[in-house]
Amino acid sequence: MMRFLAILPLVAVLTSCPSPVTQSLSAAPVSTSKVQLSAAQRTKIANKIWQNESARKVSGLTAWNEGENFPSLGIGHFIWYPKGVQGPFTESFPQFIQFAKQRGLQPPAVALHADCPWTSRAQFNSIFNTSELVGLRKWLASNLTVQADFIIAKSQASLSKMLSAAPAGDRQRVLANYNKLSETTNGTYALIDYVNFKGEGISSKERYNGHGWGLLQVLQGMKSTSGGQASAAEFSRSAKRALDRRIANSPSGRGESRWRAGWHNRCDTYAQPF
Repeated sequence: MMRFLAILPLVAVLTSCPSPVTQSLSAAPVSTSKVQLSAAQRTKIANKIWQNESARKVSGLTAWNEGENFPSLGIGHFIWYPKGVQGPFTESFPQFIQFAKQRGLQPPAVALHADCPWTSRAQFNSIFNTSELVGLRKWLASNLTVQADFIIAKSQASLSKMLSAAPAGDRQRVLANYNKLSETTNGTYALIDYVNFKGEGISSKERYNGHGWGLLQVLQGMKSTSGGQASAAEFSRSAKRALDRRIANSPSGRGESRWRAGWHNRCDTYAQPF
């Protein structure tokens, strides 16, 4: 699920893999990384994210999970809050719609509401097969690339914010691990997918008992590696550790352990070259 605030223009995709990022590690904000991907890589990443979120089912492009007070839409399960609802996660579907309009697309009318027009999961499910939601799913299924571009643009903005938020003593390690992951296609996919999946890890609201589970925490938690596929495999393991810690610290009654197997399966894809 998407957890971001700023929308950046997508950088031109000219090379197959990004080069290492050089950043100032001072206390001041650092510049934004420009992850570069070929068109073929972007398509593969779009399909992998869609597979991760809803097994590449068109029906999964409009979902309202049990126990949540918002629907999750698109290949990245972008969050959309109903009016008056405030949650711990950053709303992202309206941002995606703005991004799509800037790219010259015309979203369906239902997607142009300022707030989610459905107020409950029961109401949402009752109209699941109406022309309104069927049309929205059809439009989303026809525009996979712009969804991937939105996710990639968000990912490109994450590094500078994470380095600014990280303790000074951790910045060098975070940057080094980020660059090592960027050496491989699946490592680059891991950076893009995880920040879409569980956020940057910089929001104080996204904590259980003081522990976060975002990309920053995964990069901080990585053990030393030589780079390349070794770093991708260690990122996968570190992500599982962060998510297990989230489950252990989650509030009673949320039942987050039911997601462990699926979360671990998703993390396993980060270690798989493609």
